[in-house]
Amino acid sequence: MTRTRWIWIVVIAALIAAGCGNDDGGDAGSSAAPASGDVELVIGQVMPETGSLAFLNSPMIEGIGLAMEDIVEAGGNVQLLTGDTATDPDVAPEAVNRLLGEGAHVIVGAAASGVSQSFIQTLFDAQIPQCSPSNTSPSFSTQANAGFYFRTVPPDQAVSPILAGIVAADGATNVAIPARADDWGNALSSLLATSFTELGVAYQIIAYDEDATSYDATVAAIEDMGADAVVLVTFSEGAQIIRGMLEAGIPPEVMYGTDGIYDRNLADTVDPTNPNVLDGFVALTAGGGDEFSERLIERTGGDVAYGGQAYDCVVVLALASLAAGSTDGPAIIGQVQTVTSDGQKCYDYAECAGLIADGADIDYEGVSGPLELDEVGDPTFGRYIIAEFIDGELTVTGSEDVDLAELG
Repeated sequence: MTRTRWIWIVVIAALIAAGCGNDDGGDAGSSAAPASGDVELVIGQVMPETGSLAFLNSPMIEGIGLAMEDIVEAGGNVQLLTGDTATDPDVAPEAVNRLLGEGAHVIVGAAASGVSQSFIQTLFDAQIPQCSPSNTSPSFSTQANAGFYFRTVPPDQAVSPILAGIVAADGATNVAIPARADDWGNALSSLLATSFTELGVAYQIIAYDEDATSYDATVAAIEDMGADAVVLVTFSEGAQIIRGMLEAGIPPEVMYGTDGIYDRNLADTVDPTNPNVLDGFVALTAGGGDEFSERLIERTGGDVAYGGQAYDCVVVLALASLAAGSTDGPAIIGQVQTVTSDGQKCYDYAECAGLIADGADIDYEGVSGPLELDEVGDPTFGRYIIAEFIDGELTVTGSEDVDLAELG
């Protein structure tokens, strides 16, 4: 069964259930209760508190926390349960199962695409909606078991042309792409390869085992091809690859990082004795609007990656539950696209909830930008931050918005 067909079945089932409801608004034959100020929506958070993406957890966790605070302040009734994925597909399912056992109606996470893949079937079978703020693998757009899944960050088709264009504009002609051999790494490196081909730039993908104890072979392969630019499709293990490249005489000015290694503390990880060791290194990540980023920075000290997208996951789920009048999974997922497109625009939970109470069809404009989720749960808009290490600090130098419809 295709994902699109499944979503239509879910929507129709939700409408039928609503039509068969009791006079008091409850669903006949269902234990799900209407989502009102007296009924709690339980949100399960699964984030990488430890593991190779732990350096990214702060803005996402704080973004979720800000959303919870804003919802409660506006009169919403939500509860947050938390779990650690450890950035490990063997650990994450245990955390998810625990949260479901504790009563989670919806799940926010995971951060890594490969980790989400480890429990997406469980949530599909249990009919539990899932929103990820940072899964960028294209796989989720087409797989059959993603009927209860959506995300607030676009797939990597959006960012790969931006990054490839930056590298090409800097004069690169022969690019090395060291990439994790996992779902995300394979997908993004392939998309980058396509973008470089279209730009007439030679490249070589150097796939590696993310659990390797040494990355000397990866560095040697980069040296052997005589690369004049390196695009790292890595998580935190990329610091070891960078250290090896620096030792081999490859300067940071020809290195570029994807979102998996967008870490303002990266220079200190690579060489704590030299704060300027990565000056010239460029990295990209998904970001949010300036106003929300300022709120987030007050809590994170400067980290913003995926914070706006995490905030939007929580708000969309809460609004979808409110619009459905239920905490039931099929009813919530049936409203996700509805509350993010083709309605009266609103800009925060309080405003949107008020419109829903008045019977209006809403279009929530997220703090990460206009979401406009499509029929498979992907946003059709992306906002990306471009940053460079300057005088030892990862400094934002620009941003770029992408309309995915324009990418064809």
